[in-house]
Amino acid sequence: MVDYHAANQSYQYGPSSGSNGAGGGGSMGDYMAQEDDWDRDLLLDPAWEKQQRKTFTAWCNSHLRKAGTQIENIDEDFRDGLKLMLLLEVISGERLPKPERGKMRVHKINNVNKALDFIASKGVKLVSIGAEEIVDGNAKMTLGMIWTIILRFAIQDISVEETSAKEGLLLWCQRKTAPYKNVNVQNFHISWKDGLAFNALIHRHRPELIEYDKLRKDDPVTNLNNAFEVAEKYLDIPKMLDAEDIVNTARPDEKAIMTYVSSFYHAFSGAQKAETAANRICKVLAVNQENEHLMEDYERLASDLLEWIRRTIPWLEDRVPQKTIQEMQQKLEDFRDYRRVHKPPKVQEKCQLEINFNTLQTKLRLSNRPAFMPSEGKMVSDINNGWQHLEQAEKGYEEWLLNEIRRLERLDHLAEKFRQKASIHEAWTDGKEAMLKHRDYETATLSDIKALIRKHEAFESDLAAHQDRVEQIAAIAQELNELDYYDSHNVNTRCQKICDQWDALGSLTHSRREALEKTEKQLETIDQLHLEYAKRAAPFNNWMESAMEDLQDMFIVHTIEEIEGLISAHDQFKSTLPDADREREAILAIHKEAQRIAESNHIKLSGSNPYTTVTPQIINSKWEKVQQLVPKRDHALLEEQSKQQSNEHLRRQFASQANIVGPWIQTKMEEIGRISIEMNGTLEDQLSHLKQYERSIVDYKPNLDLLEQQHQLIQEALIFDNKHTNYTMEHIRVGWEQLLTTIARTINEVENQILTRDAKGISQEQMQEFRASFNHFDKDHGGALGPEEFKACLISLGYDVENDRQKQTGSMDSDDFRALLISTGYSLGDAEFNRIMSVVDPNHSGLVTFQAFIDFMSRETTDTDTADQVIASFKVLAGDKNFITAEELRRELPPDQAEYCIARMAPYQGPDAVPGALDYKSFSTALYGESDL
Repeated sequence: MVDYHAANQSYQYGPSSGSNGAGGGGSMGDYMAQEDDWDRDLLLDPAWEKQQRKTFTAWCNSHLRKAGTQIENIDEDFRDGLKLMLLLEVISGERLPKPERGKMRVHKINNVNKALDFIASKGVKLVSIGAEEIVDGNAKMTLGMIWTIILRFAIQDISVEETSAKEGLLLWCQRKTAPYKNVNVQNFHISWKDGLAFNALIHRHRPELIEYDKLRKDDPVTNLNNAFEVAEKYLDIPKMLDAEDIVNTARPDEKAIMTYVSSFYHAFSGAQKAETAANRICKVLAVNQENEHLMEDYERLASDLLEWIRRTIPWLEDRVPQKTIQEMQQKLEDFRDYRRVHKPPKVQEKCQLEINFNTLQTKLRLSNRPAFMPSEGKMVSDINNGWQHLEQAEKGYEEWLLNEIRRLERLDHLAEKFRQKASIHEAWTDGKEAMLKHRDYETATLSDIKALIRKHEAFESDLAAHQDRVEQIAAIAQELNELDYYDSHNVNTRCQKICDQWDALGSLTHSRREALEKTEKQLETIDQLHLEYAKRAAPFNNWMESAMEDLQDMFIVHTIEEIEGLISAHDQFKSTLPDADREREAILAIHKEAQRIAESNHIKLSGSNPYTTVTPQIINSKWEKVQQLVPKRDHALLEEQSKQQSNEHLRRQFASQANIVGPWIQTKMEEIGRISIEMNGTLEDQLSHLKQYERSIVDYKPNLDLLEQQHQLIQEALIFDNKHTNYTMEHIRVGWEQLLTTIARTINEVENQILTRDAKGISQEQMQEFRASFNHFDKDHGGALGPEEFKACLISLGYDVENDRQKQTGSMDSDDFRALLISTGYSLGDAEFNRIMSVVDPNHSGLVTFQAFIDFMSRETTDTDTADQVIASFKVLAGDKNFITAEELRRELPPDQAEYCIARMAPYQGPDAVPGALDYKSFSTALYGESDL
């Protein structure tokens, strides 16, 4: 108990040397036992008392200002006990009993006793200090009481290498000032007179505040004033002594110096805690900033890729046909450039985007952050949908190009055929109208009339024979219109002219026949031979004209069978030539016989057959023309046959290579599927094996390039089908792109597994057990588990979904444990399982990948930074306040991270808020996804 009534005893103060009270009182007692001689000297030395008054007053005010008050006279201001109790509450952080507010002496004594009882409760045994001495303003007792408080609350807890209190503080000073010249701290009086030790302590912790090399040992006043002013201005340590108090005293007061030095110790100790707290916050903020940069990169890359797809699809969907085949072939060449040059880099960007997305999600899970959800329309699924739309448009565009080229090719063929037949018909009709309009029968003889009648009948026969050609011309024109031929207007104009002329010829023919029949009665003699010649020559002439037309007719074929059919038809035509030649000779013989009869009967002929314009010279000329066209036709058919044979070679060459590359790609896809399921060996072995496998796939690329070259030759040859293989170049390209994407995705999954294993400390045996359990329930070997499969897998690993912890099943293996669960009717809680599914399947795809599975299992067995830890760190920086200011953030954190926090922290709304206060609690919670940032 405190001795409140020892007024007549000697003025000793502090804990008793024999006491060994709780809370370290033993060491304090030992120290105070050594100080008895100093206390006695103090009674005789007013300088020491002055130093103690000044130092203790400043020390008390450094704490009382936190409560908004201070003292002026240490003897008087503690007499009523109120500020003494307030001081103890501030420095201890504890509440004392409610003070008495009366002005009477008894009230003051009771308040001081409450303060002394509190000091005693901290293990300090007070000797010769009573409440009455403090109330009476006894300076020596008051100073002794304050020194006891300083020892207990400012010096006792100092500990350096198993030494505490005075010895610990002295050792700390010696360690911190050891590197400095002219500084040798051996005590708390003489060693501090020149002021260099104070400056060395400040320079050691805050070198930017002191220019130590400019200080001189022979100028102690300047040194002391410099240290005290810097400490007060920058370290929040009040000035407790004047330089003259120390310099003008032979031996400065040890208690005053210890009190002053302890303030430096606590100031720098607090700075270290703030630095540690700042480092923790910097670490957390650095992770958050890195993740934000990755998110921004993903958004930018996704936007660029989607924009490229958006710009490319309209180009592929532009199906405006061109007028000529050359323009369409240029479009096809542009499309090949797109396939070779523009698309491959975008395939790589798409694959890299998926890899970056998976890596970002893994880093977020490892840092205990919520999963990254891209902006609307920029999910990986959105990119895949856009890519699928692009490939569909690409396939449709290629098919349209090839079909359009075929159409234009047929149009060119039909247009040339139309022009050829129209030219032949126009040549035949040339002069026919004038002939039909000629009134030569008005002056002709009877024989002439008969000849004219016969001639007209031959013309009518010829006219009927040309009816088929006119119909063919009209049919070709109609087909050109239906196929949207670009020059349909001129075709229609020419066709209409031919039809109008044909109608006019028919009308004129009918009118001439009527005129000839009217005068026929007056004519009697007809030259039968000329008539027979005319009748036989006309069809033969038509046959020759048709033969010449057929021999000059253009043809288009796509297969060897079609050209062989044309060659067979041509051979059949050539077999009819001997009969035709005999018919020609018979017709010529009729003409010769007519001449012979005329000569024998002295008949004067006009030199031409009156019944026909087809002379023997014409027949011979056309026959010669037919004879010339036959070998030309032979040559053209043989050239086309050679071309089709070359095309057949190209088909077989492409098919041979495609039938190798296609199955190879399918086999590799199946092997990758098996590798991703089996995953034998360590993850590093698996990664090395997969990368070797990837290199073997990349090394196979020349085979695909060779196939592309062969495919280009086929397209240049306008080959549109290939019966020798079921593989198209489009199938091969898609399979190759899927193969590259699959191996890259599998490698990325293993890399993420390594990242997860290293970050979470998962052993190789655990990883293999996770893989074995996952593969056991992946019945379709698809690399993902459905909800029910995932639930069964968790149960097989002994995971209690209802209680969110693993059950201990003793030495029972996984098969026995599964059997036990089934036999006992074990079931999982729906609510807990739905929570787990939302973690492993944030996109609600209905599937759980192996990466998500191991992330979940590793997260359940390891610890990470939490929001509470970050809140505690911010509280240290804020000096135990519930809020923090922008000035404190800028002082404790690096500039970029300080501004990052200031920009995102909401204003603090608590009852103790001050202007500029920021809410660090909601900010810390938001960092971990527990609220909106």
